Amino acid sequence: MKQQSYVIQKVNSDQEMQDALAVRKAVFIDEQEVPADLEIDEHDQPGSGTVHFVAYNEQQPVGASRLRPYEPGVGKIERVAVLKDERGTGLGRQIMIVMEEAAKELGFDSLKLNAQTHAQRFYEKLGYEPHGDVFDEAGIEHIAMVKALR
Repeated sequence: MKQQSYVIQKVNSDQEMQDALAVRKAVFIDEQEVPADLEIDEHDQPGSGTVHFVAYNEQQPVGASRLRPYEPGVGKIERVAVLKDERGTGLGRQIMIVMEEAAKELGFDSLKLNAQTHAQRFYEKLGYEPHGDVFDEAGIEHIAMVKALR
């Protein structure tokens, strides 16, 4: 399998935001059947302080995620999505690395995320540690995870 060359960037335009939302819709709404009103929320609105990311392969949006302030010094990673055809390529890991760099630039000391339990090992390999009990979000089992950046 040939190595893909992805471009992962912060969303800076309406088109890039639409591209990121299209990936999230494909993964969360279409594939995982998360209700649209739960998937798209107030943290997707302009001016919310959320930093969105989009990943491209040959100009096609194939990945997305967002990072938002959670509490002082803590950022929250959410909506990490990779299209089905791109899974297993290392794209998810690359997106996480780009987000962690951005989080450091924003001054966050640690990151929090709620992982779908099937993805827990993926995040553990990146240094995230489970925190608390498994809980249900949008009908999918999740576990809270945290990672110190400094």
